[in-house]
Amino acid sequence: MTGLIDTTRPAPVPQPTDKRAFPSDFLFGVATAAYQIEGAAHEDGRTDSIWDAFARVPGAVVDGHDGEVACDHYHRYESDVAMMADLGLQTYRFSTSWSRIRPDGGPVNPKGLDFYSRLVDSLLEKNIKPWLTLYHWDLPQALEEKGGWANRDTALRFAEYAVDVHAALGDRVQNFTTLNEPWCSSFLSYIGGEHAPGRQDTEAGLAAGHHLLLAHGLAVRELRALDPTLGLGITLNLTVADPVDPTDEGDVDAARRIDGQFNRFFLDPIFRGEYPADVLDDLAGLGLEKYIEPGDLDIISTPIDALGVNYYHGEALTVHPVELEMSTAAPSERPKRSPFPAPEGIYWKLRDLPLTAMNWEVQPEGLTRLLRRINDEYTGTAVKLYVTENGAAFDDVVAPDGAVHDAERAEFLRVHLSAIQDAIAEGVNVYGYFYWSLMDNYEWAWGYHKRFGIVRVDYETQQRTLKDSALEYQRIIANRAL
Repeated sequence: MTGLIDTTRPAPVPQPTDKRAFPSDFLFGVATAAYQIEGAAHEDGRTDSIWDAFARVPGAVVDGHDGEVACDHYHRYESDVAMMADLGLQTYRFSTSWSRIRPDGGPVNPKGLDFYSRLVDSLLEKNIKPWLTLYHWDLPQALEEKGGWANRDTALRFAEYAVDVHAALGDRVQNFTTLNEPWCSSFLSYIGGEHAPGRQDTEAGLAAGHHLLLAHGLAVRELRALDPTLGLGITLNLTVADPVDPTDEGDVDAARRIDGQFNRFFLDPIFRGEYPADVLDDLAGLGLEKYIEPGDLDIISTPIDALGVNYYHGEALTVHPVELEMSTAAPSERPKRSPFPAPEGIYWKLRDLPLTAMNWEVQPEGLTRLLRRINDEYTGTAVKLYVTENGAAFDDVVAPDGAVHDAERAEFLRVHLSAIQDAIAEGVNVYGYFYWSLMDNYEWAWGYHKRFGIVRVDYETQQRTLKDSALEYQRIIANRAL
């Protein structure tokens, strides 16, 4: 029955006492996104997305980097899939490019769909489960010029695009994710201005957030009607928002506000059919209510089968100015502002935790707490949880023999998989892990300056090199244990 799952899971395969086994139905994968790896930005009918246009804005992306070539995956997908198979990956989370499939938001482009058809066939030939994300931030620029996600019509166009993708691939793809990280494609992009389309308009960002959720619900309804057996879901980037001082009422309220504007703004409409009352109070007068029409929340809360959780770090929040404040913003020259609609008087404290090259804190126990909370408060036994992104950028060094001994990334991988095991041991329904990312790629406003991959890409030659973290992941998958 749609929306219900069997909560009886196969027991982990017995391992030596010094190893921790994963359930036999747990999937190991990696994740990528179309604009970050494909290249071929204007081949075979593909036209500009908002990221193509944004990358041309002076100062928007560090050093003016763009995705015109990226990892050239469009031409190298067969060897990339063979590499995935060599690593033992069971599933591959990729996104389809709206600008490739329906250029300018217009009619279907057969050549664009054909690329993904060939990719899916290649994956299936290697016994790798395709996990398709319909939207990973590459809105056709022509639709942005009509208002983008601040325009309600974009949600309707998205549902049409979802149906087109299913018509071409639904006979071979079982798992469809509607959106990747709508917080980023609304608040970070329309309020903060750090990501495409680079607007800094709070009302437009709130409208975009609502319309993205509406697009998700509309697409789920359309796809469910076409095939009730599909696994349908959405991926959210979520955080653990902690007060710096849990005895300080101001800090506690700061954590509540950010939890509301980061997590619950998206979770509650999807799973409860309503925006949280306290969040609506925090956002009063900013314009959200103008865009919520009768029936919208019923559509948004259409039942799903899977929730993807993207987790990179937590946050420590306070109302008191701090000496060291954590920032996730890229050092691009174009001015930007806080992506939160109502962030006044809140500071992000940098704690005494290890840092990645992004200056993001490494906090694996936060993932355990986050998964437990989502399971207990939202998904329960009705929805499967997957960690659909988790990864780290480090300043990799290529050894004289060409190897990349990225011990920090390998350890990051282990401790976060261990955190997932802790959650499973507590009864949380986690069914898979997708490391971000398969290979180094275009890191949005950072351009090519940050490397998240377990596979190194030499951008001049496009040579792929397995880092030590890839070999460690290969070992973990082979053993199905840490």
